[in-house]
Order: sequence, then structure tokens, then C-alpha cells
Amino acid sequence: MCFVCGRENPIGLHVPFFMDGDTVVAEFVPQPEHQGYPGMMHGGLVTTLLDETIGRASLLRDMWTMTGRLEVRFRRPVPIGEKITVIARITRLRNNIMEAEGEVRLADGSVAAEGRGLYLKVPDEQLQELGTAAFGPGGLAAYLAEWKAEDE
Repeated sequence: MCFVCGRENPIGLHVPFFMDGDTVVAEFVPQPEHQGYPGMMHGGLVTTLLDETIGRASLLRDMWTMTGRLEVRFRRPVPIGEKITVIARITRLRNNIMEAEGEVRLADGSVAAEGRGLYLKVPDEQLQELGTAAFGPGGLAAYLAEWKAEDE
């Protein structure tokens, strides 16, 4: 039921993610219901897409993380109705902490927003407790296998 990626979430964004080498990529076309100022995507939703995509970079290392800190810099408005691409990569990984960065690119390739953050590994016992409620049948292992298979 994730707001960003949940396929079953009736009010979610339904954003698909894929791996591209050492990056995670998402594509999205903001609709009128996603706007703040007329014709522009709400900055909170831009931040949400950055947070989710940057956090998913941890899946490249088969771990699940939660946001500890996120900093976003907005460079230009994101227009409604035009495809954006969100790209994220890990910049540092140590013990149970991942540092990563990402950007939102407009259809013309220009950068609309940049983000960087610190993400904390979710302990294995907590992942087991979340189980199917968070990741569907089979838990995180099945979710990761399906996600990676979609990219092949």
C-alpha cells in the first residue's frame, strides 16, 4: 500500500522503478491533482518522489532502509503533464547507514530538483515483523526477487 509505488493503493502515485547499472530510476507524469501552484507539481510530492527513489537505491545492495535525513534543493518548477525522470545512486555505504543522492530531471534533461540523504538500514527482525503487510506475499525476499526480475 505504499503511496508512491503501491499498485493496490487507490490514491497512490503508482510509480514504477527500475535499475540501470548502479542507479535506480523512476518515471512519472504529474497530473492536475498533483499540483501546488497552477500548472506546477507540488514541492512536497517532488520531495516524496526523490525520497522514495533515493531510498530504493539501498535495494541495489539487497537492504531495506528508512529515511534518517533528507535535504532537497529545488532548481526549477516541475510542469504538470510532462514526464519527469528521477535518478538515484548510493554515494557511501557503511555498516547500517547509506548515504545517497538523486535528482529530478525534466523532459528536456534539465534538473528540477536535487536531493541527498542519510538512510538507515531497517533491522532484519523489524522486516520480519512487517512481513506481508509491507511487502506482500513472501515478504521482502519475494519483493526484491520480483523487482529485479522485472528489470531483466
